[in-house]
Amino acid sequence: MNLQTLSERATKGEVRELELLSLEGGFYLARVRFDHGQFTLLDDTAKPLHLRSVNHLRELLQLVPPFPCVLVQHCVHDEMCGSRDGPVEPMRIPFSLAAPW
Repeated sequence: MNLQTLSERATKGEVRELELLSLEGGFYLARVRFDHGQFTLLDDTAKPLHLRSVNHLRELLQLVPPFPCVLVQHCVHDEMCGSRDGPVEPMRIPFSLAAPW
């Protein structure tokens, strides 16, 4: 899904949530959830769009109607040490597309 399609579907109120996934290497990927599936936000060459920060996402989507967003970050310490029993859930922090200042 590209930015144009995301904008069109957000205008129609179809976006349920955007997950901004924090990945190793200091970049983020956006995954958009609808009623019938999830899609990764793609750049102009149809490759996953690498984002630098929450503010970078806000800049890209400044003209798009707001929708729920969440920052998703896995705990590397738990993954490396494996000290907990059972699955380790990622940290999910809600945020707004509106500028914080």
